Amino acid sequence: MRSVTNQTRQTQINVGPNTTIVGLRGARLTGLTLMIDRASNVIVRNLTLVDARDCFPAWSPTDGEAGNWNSQYDQISVRRSENVWVDHNTFTDGDNPDSAQPVYFGRPYQVHDGSLDVTHTASLVTASWNRFTGRDKLLLIGSSNTVGPDVGRLRVTVHHNLFDGVLQRLPRVRFGQVDVYNNHYRLGGDDFQYALGIGVQSAIYAQNNFFTVDAAVDPADLLYDWGGTAVTERGSWVRQGGGAARPVDLLEAYNATHDPDLAADAGWTPTLRRDPVLPAPLVPLLVGPLAGADRLPI
Repeated sequence: MRSVTNQTRQTQINVGPNTTIVGLRGARLTGLTLMIDRASNVIVRNLTLVDARDCFPAWSPTDGEAGNWNSQYDQISVRRSENVWVDHNTFTDGDNPDSAQPVYFGRPYQVHDGSLDVTHTASLVTASWNRFTGRDKLLLIGSSNTVGPDVGRLRVTVHHNLFDGVLQRLPRVRFGQVDVYNNHYRLGGDDFQYALGIGVQSAIYAQNNFFTVDAAVDPADLLYDWGGTAVTERGSWVRQGGGAARPVDLLEAYNATHDPDLAADAGWTPTLRRDPVLPAPLVPLLVGPLAGADRLPI
């Protein structure tokens, strides 16, 4: 515990309210966490965040059927804050991916947590034009499955991001109203789990996203039920295994192969979008070249 305290003191950067952080070209934060806690009106742009590793992962024997290793450091953590914009950043584990870690107690030794987690009553958060590459856990929205202060909060927008070779939480949502549109997902591999995680009392509105997936990835498995009941999903396109891109009703595909069914109306319609939503076939043409750090004229 002393070692964890020491690591937190040396690697966690506490961001104050009314703060803008803009990286110069090539700016990198390696092994560090940006903690935005009780700090509203914050902008983070044009940074490459690399390998926020936990040197002391905790073994949790009751996490899953066989237990799991858990880490506590996100690359960016947003808590108890409002009006936060995370834009044109790159999130990566660099040359230290979880896939390269050893196995202890029969489970992979996981030294990373999330890329960008929005928890503990945070709200009015936007993640736009970011590049997430080669990571496991990405976007967790909501602190836990317990009904509490997160209810009515966690209003988040996720648009024009590239999710490239990542495995899960794209995003995973509890309680929040989360607008997910015009993102490009490039997914596959043996360890891929799901894209959109529909959690307890979640309200995801997913529109005009484009999915490029391996032949082994069934579109029905792009959604995952974490205890939710409904999702609004429309305008998705899928290119599977190098074939032609085509519109796919992901919710219909999910309900055809999973029980219980998810309802088709999350109960709300986004009103805070700045620009019109693009047709899904245009998304890869724009998001690939423009998302991530070092794409801004800085």
